[in-house]
Amino acid sequence: MSTTTEPLGTRAGLRADRDTHFQVEQFYYEEAALLDDGRYADWLDLLADDLDYWMPTRTNRLRRQQALAVAARGEAAFYDETKESLAWRIRRFDSGMAWAEDPPSRTRHLVTNVMVGHIDPAEHAEFTENDLHVRSAFLVYRNRLEREENVFAGSRTDILRRVGDELRVARRTVLLDQNLLLSKNISTFF
Repeated sequence: MSTTTEPLGTRAGLRADRDTHFQVEQFYYEEAALLDDGRYADWLDLLADDLDYWMPTRTNRLRRQQALAVAARGEAAFYDETKESLAWRIRRFDSGMAWAEDPPSRTRHLVTNVMVGHIDPAEHAEFTENDLHVRSAFLVYRNRLEREENVFAGSRTDILRRVGDELRVARRTVLLDQNLLLSKNISTFF
């Protein structure tokens, strides 16, 4: 499985056409609305059964050490999840036992700078020519109780899989711009 954050499929000739780009943007807007409305069970339907959802930590490094700034697989991560583990988290929200989300947070997900490309399976054997490589930027505002406010900014690198006429997130790597989170918890999905 590739964990690269490089813009796969964005070379000339592999970029997606306008209709595909529009479909991906609409998919992301629907996903943001589901998350903002707290419709997490419906959000799960947008995820592939073999989902890999990963948000590594990062550290401040000198310019010459930037290759070490983002934690590698197996090192510290805010999220290292499957669809099943995300479903467990969501069931916990609904159980009333997730005190960090009772009362629930209010969020606003903004997604921008969407770049869509087709994957070359000759270079990435784990994917097919129907899979899309998408890179986007996000800003997530979170408010809870009277005075808790958080802003998360970063990028996402996704592999979207076509299932009939629908899209599903098969891989998601979330990279926050912050290396130190000032929030009391991180129960927000990106």
